[in-house]
Amino acid sequence: SLLLSSTSTTRLDNLTYRSCSHSTVLHRVTKTNNTIKMRVSLSVTMMAAIGAAMVGSGSAFSTQPALARKSTVSLAAEAAMAESGVPASTSDPVKAHVEEDAQIPTNLPSDVGMDYVPLATMLATGQLAEADQFTRDALIVLAGSKAKGRDFVYFTEVKDIPSTDLATMERLWTKFSKGKFGYSVQKKKWRQSKGDFEQFCRKIGWTTQDGDVERKKRWFGASEFTYDVKKAPEGHLPLTSALRGTSLIKNLLTHPVWENDDWMKEPEVKKES
Repeated sequence: SLLLSSTSTTRLDNLTYRSCSHSTVLHRVTKTNNTIKMRVSLSVTMMAAIGAAMVGSGSAFSTQPALARKSTVSLAAEAAMAESGVPASTSDPVKAHVEEDAQIPTNLPSDVGMDYVPLATMLATGQLAEADQFTRDALIVLAGSKAKGRDFVYFTEVKDIPSTDLATMERLWTKFSKGKFGYSVQKKKWRQSKGDFEQFCRKIGWTTQDGDVERKKRWFGASEFTYDVKKAPEGHLPLTSALRGTSLIKNLLTHPVWENDDWMKEPEVKKES
């Protein structure tokens, strides 16, 4: 199964996961009103970033880890487009047009106790490939024990994913992409495409041309997807598997959370007594 790593050991769904270190340096950290203000320094050469251990072969729905690691939860994900493989394990924040000063929100509600600070940090520091992987892995956990047991989500389980958690992840994606990425953005593109999956893929940049032949982009080997906010088309991320058909993404984009704009509301900051 695909592996997710985080720079700090964290409790997730009563399991522990951790990540290998990376060369992103966060300093001058202060916490004010549930917001960690971080000045981000990025080294010229990125070392193993969050999720660098994610490797695999064969079907993207259930790839095997290269290294077995104790106390690391394996969170497999629906992890491909129409081609088999796994996404790029790391992105290059240096090329991702990261803002020098980033505010990492910490008031990130979850109905299942999920810690979304790692996702917020990935997005804020331009680690879009890692954030993309985190999001798919999180869906596995959120969909329930059966999804975790088989290492992917059935489209019938999407309705069981808590709206609270989808809203939290969506606010982070839209915040740090300035409204360019996220499921809500993809839903708009889906409507514009009138439910035509091929047209939808063209709109959000999931297809490419090989001479006269149009095909879905690949993310095994050298990923063909764009982990850059400025260069990628609207709705390009997060990625969702279509290996087993389009029902999964259709159900994600028609989840009840998107029926109104309540998901956009920032959670109230709890006052300390």
